[in-house]
Amino acid sequence: MGLREQSRSWLKTKFLFVIRKEEDFSVITSLSITKLKLGLILILFFFISIGFSLIASRTFLKAWFDPEYLETENTARILELADIVDSLVVEVQQRDLYVKNIQRVISGDTEQAADIDESTTNSQRNTTKEIDLFEKSEATKSIESEFRGIAMDYNNSKSLVSTSFSDAYFFPPLRGVVVSAYNPQMGHFGIDIVASENEPVKAIAAGTVLIASWTLETGYVIGVQHANELVSFYKHNSVLLKSVGDVIKGGEIISIIGNTGELTTGQHLHFELWYKGNSLNPQEFITFN
Repeated sequence: MGLREQSRSWLKTKFLFVIRKEEDFSVITSLSITKLKLGLILILFFFISIGFSLIASRTFLKAWFDPEYLETENTARILELADIVDSLVVEVQQRDLYVKNIQRVISGDTEQAADIDESTTNSQRNTTKEIDLFEKSEATKSIESEFRGIAMDYNNSKSLVSTSFSDAYFFPPLRGVVVSAYNPQMGHFGIDIVASENEPVKAIAAGTVLIASWTLETGYVIGVQHANELVSFYKHNSVLLKSVGDVIKGGEIISIIGNTGELTTGQHLHFELWYKGNSLNPQEFITFN
């Protein structure tokens, strides 16, 4: 018998795989297979395993097989965190600017406002320029106009405010006589209310005390931040009963009417309403008598 015949005979050798029951050794099933078929099955299984490994290494097992994957992910995360930090820096600076302007409104100094300019670097990231409280740039004039209420479309503003507060109820800060009306063109951004001595002043709505301090022009002042970007100010008080950060309810007593500050002409309450940086006429929303 030649070598070819021996090889052919070896390849055609059959194996019988039998599955029996353990109890009585009865045959459940059997499989007959030659060495050639067994070899082909092993080769096919080998290529399928390689193909599956390649696909897995490029998809859900990429983190294990790709050495550059972790570095790439870390770089992307660092860039993302850098963008978040830049955004937070800009937001904090804008908040600081907002507080500075609120403090100027409280003190009655609306002739100047802090200036903050945003510029774009060569890498297209937002940065904030140094705040200038004295030189009036275009941005300063814009902020000044916003807080003075001048050159505004009052009709559109009233419509927007009426829609925003259509379901809101405001408590009167106190009952009395309005002796000086709202007149932003003349620099009077609120109303003056005369009432009895030691009359308690109440918050018009729930909110958080934004500022509670004393200024030379307006005496003891308290400001409350309400919902929907509404802020109320109560000036010339004799006593402040709340501190910064206190959470208060609508109608809660926050101060006592007084006659403090250089701009006062007698015992009264100067009351202001501001919505998104724009002054409002309190008499359009609250009845005081």
